[in-house]
Amino acid sequence: MRSGQASSGGTFGAVKRNWGLYLLLLPAVVLSLLFAYKPMYGILIAFKDYSPALGITESPWAGFKYFEKFFNSYQFSNTIKNTLIISLYSLVTFPIPIILALMVNQMRPNRFRRFFQTVSYMPHFISTVVMVGLMVILLSPSTGLVGNLFSLFGKEAPDLLGSSSLFSSVYVWSDVWQHVGWDSIIFIAALSAVDPSLYEAATVDGASRWHKVRYIDIPMLMPTAVTLLILRVGGLLGVGFEKVYLMQNDLNATSSEILSTYVYKIGLLSSQYSFSSAVNLFNTVINFILLIIVNQISKKISENSLW
Repeated sequence: MRSGQASSGGTFGAVKRNWGLYLLLLPAVVLSLLFAYKPMYGILIAFKDYSPALGITESPWAGFKYFEKFFNSYQFSNTIKNTLIISLYSLVTFPIPIILALMVNQMRPNRFRRFFQTVSYMPHFISTVVMVGLMVILLSPSTGLVGNLFSLFGKEAPDLLGSSSLFSSVYVWSDVWQHVGWDSIIFIAALSAVDPSLYEAATVDGASRWHKVRYIDIPMLMPTAVTLLILRVGGLLGVGFEKVYLMQNDLNATSSEILSTYVYKIGLLSSQYSFSSAVNLFNTVINFILLIIVNQISKKISENSLW
């Protein structure tokens, strides 16, 4: 009984002593409750024949009707396949920001290093709409940069944005170009926290630059890399909607229709609210399961995990 009171008193005492910190945390908690947890009430739409006139509570229950409808639809296999292809393709490029961070860390702190970092960060601040607009202009087979380069050699340029087989490559590598510099910041920050005495000791032992990277830099980056990889796998089916939707056209539709664009079309364009909610809930549940599985695997293999 006393231990319970002591524990309770200790917790209350800690809150009382650090009330200022908890007060600073309060706005974030309130915003999370309002915008992340309260809207979860809308999950009920996926299990009802939702009608805007009746509202969520008054609409009749439909059970798993819309989940079965999605599983039996011709778009089920196509959207899952396209989403997995783009997601796994993007996952393969995960080490690129790490490699860039290792390269930057090996540069001497001078103007070239600052210039290189600035240039690599800048594309991240280009909006998705502008980015896709640049891609349409540059990759045009008739008037774009690619078309002009091919015409110099008397060749016909491929229609990169109109090819179903090349859609995932164009999406992923343009994404790498745009975000690789920004994604490397967290790894550069992790490397900056390495104790300089480790490098000095390695130099005394005759270690080369490659040995320092292999035995000091990479092990120091592993906890950060594992955490980010777990989060990336946890959103495996959550491919960004905006860029894919803007890159879609009639020529690449067979390989560019993913879960998020499909939900948008059936939900907002076709007003099938219950069906779109069921598809989106299915997507969220799969991502949540993957997050738990990968986190447990990481905990057993590397002892690094989110919880």
